[in-house]
Amino acid sequence: MSGTGVLSGTGLGGFTRPSVRTEHAMTVIVEGTRVYVGVDTHADVHHVAVVDELGRGLGDHGFPTTPTGYRTLSAWCQQFGVVAVAGVEGTSSYGAALTCHLRGVGMTVVEVDRPDRKSRRLQGKSDPLDAYSAARAVAAGRATGVPKGKDGLVESICCLHVARRSAIKARTQAINQIRGLLVSGPVRLREQSRGLSRKSLIATMAHLRPGSGASDPEVAVRITVRSLARQCHDLNTEIATLEGHLTDLTRQAAPALLERPGFGIDTVAQLLITVGDNPERLRSEAAFAWLAGVAPIPASSGRTDRHQLSRSGNRQANRALHIVVLVRMHCDERTRTYVQRRTQQGLGKKDIIRCLKRAVAREAFHALRPAIT
Repeated sequence: MSGTGVLSGTGLGGFTRPSVRTEHAMTVIVEGTRVYVGVDTHADVHHVAVVDELGRGLGDHGFPTTPTGYRTLSAWCQQFGVVAVAGVEGTSSYGAALTCHLRGVGMTVVEVDRPDRKSRRLQGKSDPLDAYSAARAVAAGRATGVPKGKDGLVESICCLHVARRSAIKARTQAINQIRGLLVSGPVRLREQSRGLSRKSLIATMAHLRPGSGASDPEVAVRITVRSLARQCHDLNTEIATLEGHLTDLTRQAAPALLERPGFGIDTVAQLLITVGDNPERLRSEAAFAWLAGVAPIPASSGRTDRHQLSRSGNRQANRALHIVVLVRMHCDERTRTYVQRRTQQGLGKKDIIRCLKRAVAREAFHALRPAIT
């Protein structure tokens, strides 16, 4: 097939030095040729493709996801010419380590979106096809997103934030299971827990004496409820510890934003995670609004001139901004005055929230960028 790499001599890392074969003649790779790299990332093997400035395929190969594999990959790509830009899929997941390595050897790395369904239906789906698609997207200038940095304070916040959210979900699940067992369980146990708050319920159930004989359904329920309550107690301790670390790091990273109304530890931490350790990758507050999914989208028709809520972008960042807006609508006098004025002008609640989220995104961006830089 045209554009497929063939073997010609021995190269670095045990791989052969590539040349390019066309249907009619052998094309020689000129020293200093600018080439573009695309990487389809996976858990065990990354598939790499190289194209020239016209998007013609020069070669593709799979490399293991190990430090040795990364070194061999970068050396193999450089045999084709000067790597102008490398496009990597999943720079925050499977491609995170490779992105760090490529940056370390001086390559410019951009984030490449996975091919959409329409392209896959027309071209098919395979690792080489995806790698070539990524390389051509970079060569054509369609892929320009700068990957997030993962080597600073914000990466530590991200790790703690993930652990805290996981612990909260586990606690919620355990509490729901306790309440479900009490609803269908023994009457005496249900009456014993009636009207208790969550904290009191966990404390009461954790000190149950179930008795002996797990074959008795009532005893089995008591054993299960006590076990779940003790899990909740342990999770409470874990959550408190994680929140302490998360609070310290978030205050260190963005103290100014935490002083603004509506912003709490959880929302600020999520916005920091969205921005990353390299906020300079966001060219403007409009770019941040687009990233957070709060950029206004035109939805006009005929004589109607309006915008709608954006459904794109980082949904967790969108959720954080939404929480800030709801808190301000309830507690902040300036926001409540704004809502009243816009309502009198005939604006609906969704449109008012959209406007507020866009304003909060602008405020958050200007507070976050100098705080992290």
